[in-house]
Amino acid sequence: MQRTKVKELLTGAEEGKEVLLKGWVRTKRGNKFVNFIAVNDGSTIQNLQVVADAEKFGDEALKDVTTGAAVSITGQLVASQGKGQAFEIVANTIEVVGKADPETYPLQKKAHSLEFLREIAHLRFRTNTFGAVFRVRNTLAFAVHKFFNEKGFVYMHTPIITASDAEGAGEMFHVTNFDLDNLPRTEDGKINYEEDFFGKATNLTVSGQLEGELAAMAFSDIYTFGPTFRAENSNTARHLAEFWMIEPEMAFYDLKMNADLAEEFIKYIIRYALEHNREDIEFLGQRLVEEDKAKPQNERQEMTLLEKLEFVVNNNFERVTYTEAVDILMNSPAYKKKKFQYDVSWGIDLQSEHERYLVEKHFKKPVIVTDYPKDIKAFYMRLNDDGKTVAAMDILAPGIGEIVGGSQREERMELLVERMKGVGIEEEDLWWYLDTRRFGGCPHAGFGLGFERMVQFVTGMGNIRDVIPFPRTPGNAEF
Repeated sequence: MQRTKVKELLTGAEEGKEVLLKGWVRTKRGNKFVNFIAVNDGSTIQNLQVVADAEKFGDEALKDVTTGAAVSITGQLVASQGKGQAFEIVANTIEVVGKADPETYPLQKKAHSLEFLREIAHLRFRTNTFGAVFRVRNTLAFAVHKFFNEKGFVYMHTPIITASDAEGAGEMFHVTNFDLDNLPRTEDGKINYEEDFFGKATNLTVSGQLEGELAAMAFSDIYTFGPTFRAENSNTARHLAEFWMIEPEMAFYDLKMNADLAEEFIKYIIRYALEHNREDIEFLGQRLVEEDKAKPQNERQEMTLLEKLEFVVNNNFERVTYTEAVDILMNSPAYKKKKFQYDVSWGIDLQSEHERYLVEKHFKKPVIVTDYPKDIKAFYMRLNDDGKTVAAMDILAPGIGEIVGGSQREERMELLVERMKGVGIEEEDLWWYLDTRRFGGCPHAGFGLGFERMVQFVTGMGNIRDVIPFPRTPGNAEF
């Protein structure tokens, strides 16, 4: 007999038939007449109740049916006699496939803190919260590919090992096969990377953008979706050392077209998650409501998770220039009453508190900020006519601040070379990148969306470590 997943069984598609269910025990309760076993297989947040007659299954037969145990059950799918579920299984056979010692199994009926669950990330998938989070993550990932595929984009795999630093920040993980206790040195005492595996110093990528631009000069519209790495020693709820980025690049696009596509993209994948994971999102939303009850009134969310997501997909994003955003901040009650931790002036890189003020207090909707000062943005962004700003854009979302960063790229060879010199990048280091300006260059644009931040936004999770299966952070590479 082929097994049927809980999600399908709960629709009643197999009612009256003998079915095979395999999964993990969430709870078991009973009396001298009957036992009720709640089984979940990860296909849905809902458990399926299995009814085991006490005469047929004595205490000895069910002694290993404990929380966490893996079971294989056959029985009739029938309409439920009790409340809380539409269908249940009346068991014919129950086999314990894998035992879980109730004395040592760390997941019990009580609520566990998110901090504790991070310590047992290999088991946290079995909880309702993380089951919901990672089903939503799965749906969002599928929606990313669906969106770009429907628009005729080419999915491009860019390298994970690279010799370039796309962001110019220098916070990169080195890749080497050297014996670190016996490093080869040059005559002046520096590490001789010519003897390394690749013949030069290499790192884990911080972005697939530069390589993505190369592909866009042939396919017009491409996107990447892969892991990126940042060796930033930041132990906060917003940072990971390993995370996933979605980076489309489009030939013949300007900044406005870039922003339009990014807004359409965000709305599409959120809408897709609402359509396919509404039950999970409702559960996560209720979790936030319960969390809010412990907070002071002024710190509680104005909208439920569902309301926030539906508000985003049903409203146009606000668009302002960086200069306008700074003016709004400097004229805000929060600035005048010195409530910002960081100062505000033209030329600063907006902090999360500034971004969230614009989104949550001033506009009360997602905001696209454009035309940032060139000195706080990357070398590849197109210089505006004023000579002070670049054609950059950030999309700011409620709750987390920046969720997308993008720009029109500098296609003018001489200006690009000048910007590279300004940040200390030698022409020979990016000769291949400059070739795209030498040979058939054109105006083009692109953006990057941090996938974990998008998952955070859709699930309402407050810590980015709770939306990636195995978080990599300073001092932590467990599992």
